[in-house]
Amino acid sequence: MGINKEKYQQINEELRLSKITLVAVSKTKPIDDILELYNLGHRDFGENYVQELVEKAEELPKDIRWHFIGHLQSNKVKLITSFIYLLHGIDSLKLLKEIDKQAEKNKRVIDCLLQVHIAQEETKFGFDEAELLSLELKQFANVRIKGLMGMASLTDDTNKIRIEFKSLKTLFEKLKTQNPELTTLSMGMSADYKIAIEEGSNMVRIGSLLFGERNYESK
Repeated sequence: MGINKEKYQQINEELRLSKITLVAVSKTKPIDDILELYNLGHRDFGENYVQELVEKAEELPKDIRWHFIGHLQSNKVKLITSFIYLLHGIDSLKLLKEIDKQAEKNKRVIDCLLQVHIAQEETKFGFDEAELLSLELKQFANVRIKGLMGMASLTDDTNKIRIEFKSLKTLFEKLKTQNPELTTLSMGMSADYKIAIEEGSNMVRIGSLLFGERNYESK
């Protein structure tokens, strides 16, 4: 099917002027689609599945900045630590310890975003506010916490979505007063990225608007 070039150029220009990073979510999409976007100059791509990410990273240009945006299992961390650019969904201290261990083996410092549970749905992972505020962010030598990430509830109620994003922005600012090195607030996807930007996001994860609907048959 290919990418929607017109939509990409429109969104990319809109975000570039606001200095917001666009992560093109390429999960389940073929190599050719990613290359098409790459050839337009795009470098930040997001994947949800470790094995799919490993296979794509092997085949695609090495200057791609790979973002892992799914739920990462501790036993799969070692598969991506040699090349990952940013880990978005870090939701436990146990996972941070494993990333630190594997990053040390690879002689790397890996940038991470802590996932915050802001949605009402029980399926969402993440730290709550109390856990986050009590966490020592600089305790690991090979992990660099760059900011926070969150997903709003899957709902048509835009006011609810806005409230959830606003709460994450408030928490981000609270945490930043003690940790000024925090720079990234990743929130907003295809359906709600405009609300997320209005509420302070500086990184959005957009898939279907660029690549079309996903094919999960092979997953």
